[in-house]
Amino acid sequence: MGLGGCIILIAVGAILTFATDWEAQGINLDLVGLILMAVGIIGVATFTSIARRRRAVVPPVAPTVVDPTDERRY
Repeated sequence: MGLGGCIILIAVGAILTFATDWEAQGINLDLVGLILMAVGIIGVATFTSIARRRRAVVPPVAPTVVDPTDERRY
């Protein structure tokens, strides 16, 4: 699940928790919304942690020095 999926989970959870007044038999939609938001936040934290590790700093390449007096040919 990417960053976009995590943000969608947070948004859907917030909508279920704060913006709806639906009643469902045997399902607490406020709790479902809170669970979705928690999973989304955990996903965002995990994604950013993994993305930070993947970002490797590549050292600059040293220029190649060619000696014009060298008679060898490769």
